[in-house]
Amino acid sequence: MKRTEISTLGEFGLIDRIAEKNTLRQASTLKSIGDDAAVIDNSDCMTVVSTDLLMEGIHFDLAYTPLRHLGYKAVVVNVSDIYAMNAVPKQITVSIGISNRISVEAIDELYEGIFQACKFYNVDLVGGDTTSSMSGLVISVTAIGQAAAEKLVYRNGASVGDIICVTGDLGAAYLGLQILIREKQIWQQHPDIQPELGESTYLIEKILKPEARKDMIELFANAGLRPTSMMDISDGLASELHHICKQSGVGVYIEEAQVPIHADAKMTAINFGLDPITCALSGGEDYELLFTVSPSDLEKVRYMPDIYIIGEITDKADGIKLHTEGGKIHPITAQGWVHF
Repeated sequence: MKRTEISTLGEFGLIDRIAEKNTLRQASTLKSIGDDAAVIDNSDCMTVVSTDLLMEGIHFDLAYTPLRHLGYKAVVVNVSDIYAMNAVPKQITVSIGISNRISVEAIDELYEGIFQACKFYNVDLVGGDTTSSMSGLVISVTAIGQAAAEKLVYRNGASVGDIICVTGDLGAAYLGLQILIREKQIWQQHPDIQPELGESTYLIEKILKPEARKDMIELFANAGLRPTSMMDISDGLASELHHICKQSGVGVYIEEAQVPIHADAKMTAINFGLDPITCALSGGEDYELLFTVSPSDLEKVRYMPDIYIIGEITDKADGIKLHTEGGKIHPITAQGWVHF
C-alpha cells in the first residue's frame, strides 16, 4: 500500500482531504467543516450532546482492530448515547490525535469507517480537530442529537414496579475481546500461525463493529412507548443497573434465566472457564439498551422483537439483587470497566 506522510499535507491539507469526502444529509446543518464552528438550526427541538474519547492501548489495540472498523465504532459509541436519551443523532464532530506511526492512508481508512457509520446512522460530520500525539492514536467524537422535550428519557425516571428490559444479547463483545487477546498472544509467540476466528464471527463482530440500537428508538416511536428510564450498556449490565438505581433512588430484582446471552457467548465463556452470567453482567461494550417501562406498557413491550424482560424495579431498601437459576439471591456488584 502506498504510504504518504501526513506532514506532506499539513493540518489544513488533511482537513481539506476529509472535507472533500464528507456528505451532508441533514437540512439542519447550516455550516459544516471549514469554519470556526458548525452551525445547526435546531428549531424548537431539544439539543442532546455526548462525547466519548478512545485511546490507543486503553480502548483499542491496533494489532487486531482494523482502522475502518475503529472509525465506525468511534461513531457508534457516541450515537448510542444519543439513542439512550430517546433522541435522534443528527451531527458529529471528530477530533484525532495522530502519532508518527500513522500515515495519510491510515487516516483515510479510519475515516472510511467514520463515513460509513455517518451514512448508516444518517448523521453529518460537521467538524473536529487534529493534532499530533505522543501516546498513540486518540479519537474523540462528539454526537449532537435532537428530541422534543416530552420524548427525552433520563436515568432518573424509574419507579417501584417498573419492568426492566434489555435489547439484544449481552456478554458477546467481552468474549470476542478475550478471543482477540488470546490470538494476539499466540501470534506474538508464533508469528507464522494464523488466528483461528472462523467459528467466532458473531463475537468478533460484536467487539470490533458493534451497532447502536437506532431500530429500537424507531420501534418505541411507532408504538407510542416512552421508557421511564434508559441508558446504553457500555460498561456492563451490572454497572448500568447501579447507575439507574442511584439516579432513580430505587432497587432492582433481576432473573438470571431471563438475561439474554447468545449461544456462542455461552459456549465461549465455558471454554474460557468463565460464568456466562458474569460476562453478561460485567463484560461491557455491548451497546445494547437497558430501559424500564411502566407496568401499563407491558403489553407494548411483551411482543416487541429483540427485547427481553429481565426483572423489576423494587424499593431502594431491597438493594440490587440477582435471582440465580439455582434459586439463590445475590447482590449485584458493579465490576465492569473502571477507567481510573
